[in-house]
Amino acid sequence: MTNSTFSPLSTMTSSSVAAQSDSKPARKAAAPYFRSKTLTAALAFLFGSIGLHRFYLYGMRDKYGWAHTVGIVMGAVGYLLLAATDRTSVLGWMLAVPGAISLLAAFLSAIVYGLRPDAKWDAQFNAHMDRQSNSGWTVIFVVIFSLLIGAFLLMTALALTFQTYFEGQVEAAKTLSQ
Repeated sequence: MTNSTFSPLSTMTSSSVAAQSDSKPARKAAAPYFRSKTLTAALAFLFGSIGLHRFYLYGMRDKYGWAHTVGIVMGAVGYLLLAATDRTSVLGWMLAVPGAISLLAAFLSAIVYGLRPDAKWDAQFNAHMDRQSNSGWTVIFVVIFSLLIGAFLLMTALALTFQTYFEGQVEAAKTLSQ
């Protein structure tokens, strides 16, 4: 059975099969694009919660990029439920967790991508290119702001969670003592 469609993801497979069989000439692949480390870190910082950095690196079929998108939508619904019920909705808390994970993972991704050495970045994402990554201070500022905002959001979420838990415990103790 022959595959008549051509996709850039199957370039290596179709080229190697054509080279081995010598019955068909190898198809010329579309030129892949250069993946910038600075742009990836900035996308993770600004739009990472919707998975844009993953789609930039791996394409629209990346399941983790879509997991970010689904997680942040669930988190938004959970946040709205929590706001409407004065943080008492169990469903709201359950839906807010994937959103928080998506948001914090995006900031962590910006830090990890930004701190990766240029040589390792090029070996993983730009091995097919002659162009070398030359990230400068811009990526360092993205990492600094990602750490600053990510840590702030994590501490805020922990403080609100513990405050809600202990307020519930105080209310339960008041009702028991009466």
